[in-house]
Amino acid sequence: MKVFNTLTRQKEEFKPLVPGQISMYVCGPTVYNYIHIGNARSAIAFDTIRRYFEYKGYQVKYVSNFTDVDDKMINEARAEGTTVPELAERYIKAFLEDTTALNIEPATLHPRATHEIPAIIDFIQTLIDKGYAYEADGDVYYRAKKFKNYGQLSDQDIDQLEEGASKHVNDEEQDRKEDPIDFALWKGQKEPDEIAWDSPWGKGRPGWHIECSVMSTKYLGDTLDIHGGGQDLEFPHHENEIAQSEAKTGHKFVNYWLHNGFVTVGKDEEKMSKSLHNFVTVHDILQKVDPQVLRFFMASVQYRSQINYSEENLAQAANILNRFKNTLSSIGYRLADDTESLADADLQLLVEETKTKFDGAMDDDFNVQNALTAIYEALPAVNSNANAPKADKEALKAFKDNLTAWLGVFGIDADQLLAQEAGDDDAKIEALIAERSEARKNKDWAKSDEIRDQLQAMGIAIKDTPQGTRWSRE
Repeated sequence: MKVFNTLTRQKEEFKPLVPGQISMYVCGPTVYNYIHIGNARSAIAFDTIRRYFEYKGYQVKYVSNFTDVDDKMINEARAEGTTVPELAERYIKAFLEDTTALNIEPATLHPRATHEIPAIIDFIQTLIDKGYAYEADGDVYYRAKKFKNYGQLSDQDIDQLEEGASKHVNDEEQDRKEDPIDFALWKGQKEPDEIAWDSPWGKGRPGWHIECSVMSTKYLGDTLDIHGGGQDLEFPHHENEIAQSEAKTGHKFVNYWLHNGFVTVGKDEEKMSKSLHNFVTVHDILQKVDPQVLRFFMASVQYRSQINYSEENLAQAANILNRFKNTLSSIGYRLADDTESLADADLQLLVEETKTKFDGAMDDDFNVQNALTAIYEALPAVNSNANAPKADKEALKAFKDNLTAWLGVFGIDADQLLAQEAGDDDAKIEALIAERSEARKNKDWAKSDEIRDQLQAMGIAIKDTPQGTRWSRE
């Protein structure tokens, strides 16, 4: 199995620290608003990766944090006339509701920055004691240049970083810093109403980057198998995590860095973000889009690739998902009938080859497009056998079991996919289908066609099979 490591910019053979077990940390949201689909893309991408590891038999310890204090949260709380903790509770609850709707597995742990203040203070003090950090007027900064590999993850030259940083640091902060590129580990309280905790350097709060170093190493150990997040986190967030963590522990921080691609919108494929005010929240989308369709759409593109969010692409995902649903339904009907099974060597081979292709594609840096193509190409032969006078029921069951597992990797529950909500007109539909079946039996094709048209006008799709007529809502 190979994964693309951002640090080395190449695919590498994946070998976990402990055979059969994986430690995985993924940066979570800053909880000051509903998550947009750019945030959801990261959560879904790494949930899909996690699910594939579990499909392969690995035990995954998955930690994803909540940033529940920072400048954005303080400003939003002030604007709303509420407190930072109250704001955090509201949007953590909303995050969990949205991710549950998208069938994202709960993290093994969801630590919060504000729950780890003592550990953060101890971590910072160790960096000060080692000479990697310094206090200045209540703030604490990290000496970026002291860390010899600073800039390696994001492939940036430290002198260019310094030049760029000097243009974005205000005079007041510059006076406190030894170097423009140094970054904050602890921010002293600036306003009396600002949320703050006691520390050896005065009242204040943690900087953004330090929380992830503390929480990841506290709950997963000094060295992690995988650290994930969006491409926009490579610098400065993940770069700073490496510098902090390795300076403190003396060990390699992460063996494999994985970063997901952006979500874009519109014909110009502009990156979706809150700062550009072009984002769509998951909360709003789920009011009008089937959660399974949104989940499948987001999961069906390889995690490093860019996704363009559009109604057309959502519709395409819905069509593919519907084909998988129809195949599962056809197989289920066939397995339930009383006809004898007839072995089909070609179908048996196809089932085995499809599994080999699926696993092979996913083992190649989670290439979900190729994995889905392997499944899709097998559907005609599988459906043909399911609808034949004699079917290989054992091979069909094997394919159904595999397809259920494969869809599970993408976060799609096969039983939920097949479930059809009862409607007030179910009895009428069943009566019309029975009437149509009687017409077909009597070769009254005009009556049969008339009833089919009536059902179509009601939004009902019907399919005639050797086992009888089946129907579904379009």
